[in-house]
Amino acid sequence: MPQTRQDALEILVVGAGELGSSVIRALAARAEREGARISVLLRPDTASSPSPVRRALLEELAALKVAVIHADIAASDAHGLARIFRAFHTVVNCTGFVGGPGTQLKLTAAALEAGVARYVPWQFGIDYDTIETGSAGGLFDEQIAVRAMLRSQQATRWLIVSTGMFTSFLFEPAFGVVDLEGPRVNALGSWDTRVTVTTPEDIGRLTADILFTQPVDHSGIFFTAGETLSYGRLADLVEQRFQRRVERIEWSVPMLEDELAKQPQDTMRKYRLAFAREPGVAWDVGLTYNAQRGIATADVAAFLGRLP
Repeated sequence: MPQTRQDALEILVVGAGELGSSVIRALAARAEREGARISVLLRPDTASSPSPVRRALLEELAALKVAVIHADIAASDAHGLARIFRAFHTVVNCTGFVGGPGTQLKLTAAALEAGVARYVPWQFGIDYDTIETGSAGGLFDEQIAVRAMLRSQQATRWLIVSTGMFTSFLFEPAFGVVDLEGPRVNALGSWDTRVTVTTPEDIGRLTADILFTQPVDHSGIFFTAGETLSYGRLADLVEQRFQRRVERIEWSVPMLEDELAKQPQDTMRKYRLAFAREPGVAWDVGLTYNAQRGIATADVAAFLGRLP
C-alpha cells in the first residue's frame, strides 16, 4: 500500500551526472506508486549560472517532480552535509570520483552522522572486496575504506551495487580501449581478459528496483551485468557493428605497470591497470541481481547498435 504524503519515503540522490540522471529517472518513474519523494543535491552554480545543458537538466527535474537542493560538497564538511542528509530516509551517492580524494569518505561520514536509514555509497563498479589496498596505484583505497566504515557500524543500513565498468566507458576516448575512428581496440591485459559492463540506464533501473524491493533493514551487495566479455569479443563486436577490420593491440599488465610508473598520478593509467586483471572486474552474469530476477539488460551489441 502506497505511503501517504506525511510518511513518504524521502530519497536524496547526490549528483546528476551520467549515472545520477539515470538513477533519478528510474526512481521518479516509480515514486508515486512506491509512495516516495525524490530530491537531488546539486552544486549551487547549477542554478546561479545555468548553461543550456544545466537549464535542460533543471527543466527535466521539474517535469519529473524532483525537488532540487543546492550545496557545495567540496566546500562543505561532513557535519554540514549531515545537516542536509538528516531530512532523508535514503541517500544515494552518485558523485563519482570528480570530487577529489576524501570526498567519498566525507559523504559516508555525513550519512552515518545524519543517521539515515539507508545509504547507497558510490561503489558502482569494481568489487572492492576482491582487490588489495594499493592496487592500481592506490586508486581504490578510499573505496575500500568506505566499505570498512560502513561495516563498522549497525545504525545505518547500506546497499552496494557492483556494476562492473559502465558500458559507455569502454568507448571513452581518454580511456583508450576502443577507438571508433581507427577502428582499433586495445586489450587490457590480454585478449582473453574479461570485464563486466552495465549501461548507466540499466544501473539506474536496477538501483531503483533494489531500493524499492529490498527490506529497509537489509544491508548487502548486489551485482549487476549487461554482459561479461573478453576484450577479444569486444573487438569482434566492433567489427560486426561497423563492418570494418579492427586493428588489435594488446596492452599487457607489465606494459601498463610501466606506463603507470612513468606517470603515477595519471588516473586513466590507473584505471587501465585495474581493468587488466579479472579479480573484482568480471563475474558470472547468471549470478547477478538482474539475471536472477529476470530483468533484461543491454549488452555491448545493443549499446553499439545505438551508436551513429
